[in-house]
Amino acid sequence: MNRLVLGAAPVLMALALASPAPAARPSDDAVAGLPAPAVIHYRTETIDGVKFFYREAGPVDGPVVLLLHGFPSSSHMFRNLIPLLVDKYRVIAPDYPGFGQSDAPDPRQFAYSFAHFAEMVDALVQRLGAKSYAMYVMDIGAPVGYRLALRHPERVRALIVQNGNAYEEGLGAFWDPLKAYWAEGTPARRAALAGLVTLETTKFQYTDGMGDVSRISPDNWVHDQALLDRPGNREIQLDLAYDYRTNVPLYPRFQAFFREHRPPALIVWGRNDKIFPVEAARLYLRDLPDAEFHLLDSGHFALEDRLAEMGPMIRDFLDRKVSKR
Repeated sequence: MNRLVLGAAPVLMALALASPAPAARPSDDAVAGLPAPAVIHYRTETIDGVKFFYREAGPVDGPVVLLLHGFPSSSHMFRNLIPLLVDKYRVIAPDYPGFGQSDAPDPRQFAYSFAHFAEMVDALVQRLGAKSYAMYVMDIGAPVGYRLALRHPERVRALIVQNGNAYEEGLGAFWDPLKAYWAEGTPARRAALAGLVTLETTKFQYTDGMGDVSRISPDNWVHDQALLDRPGNREIQLDLAYDYRTNVPLYPRFQAFFREHRPPALIVWGRNDKIFPVEAARLYLRDLPDAEFHLLDSGHFALEDRLAEMGPMIRDFLDRKVSKR
């Protein structure tokens, strides 16, 4: 038995020498030097009897950045942008009623209108103590944000505009069926818009015109469509589509706000968007001639494939135009 043990000793020694040393444990100082992940809070406030969901992150005393989402998404669309801002900025990103994690009350008992959404966002930011803010507006978030600006123009410190319209000329061919519905609010015209809430259209909004579709996570349309498919949500979205007509008469007032208050503006646009084509982006320069203007090889939801370009661009703009003002 002793001979066996002695004979094995050289083999065991050779194995020990050949085995790699265990990895050194990083020092506490090295760990402390690594960037900490952003902490994002997921909260609700009850406004007009509705659970109003919002994401909030960043220092409570930091300059506020209000993120207003598009259709058919929610504050989920900003999930990757928020961590790039929270070291300095207080970010607030709500979900409108009928979207995301907010309540979706019966439309027979709740007005799904852009005026109502603006009132509720106004109530939320006031309740959270946000006395001024930069606004990121996209798609349906643009008329929500611009209505808010008309209510409190002095509170708007800056605008970031991404594929969100403020000009009648910016409503291209995509909008023809909606314009027909606005002109004749009949059941037939309404039924013709049912495709707006289908998976095919939701996926189209995320993939059409994208410079690199491989960057677009399928989770986007799966997530959004699951919420669109909730019982009663189709009618909610069609009500809102009909109410969009009330934004068009306000476009001249939005444009007057741009001219009269001249907020610092960053216009960053997916130039291949069929919903709000590039012509809609250029129209802003009539009233905001000093705006910083960027066209990207992207589509409607440009943040999904161009965050690497947009994130630093947005951060630099805020650092220059908001944090030092």
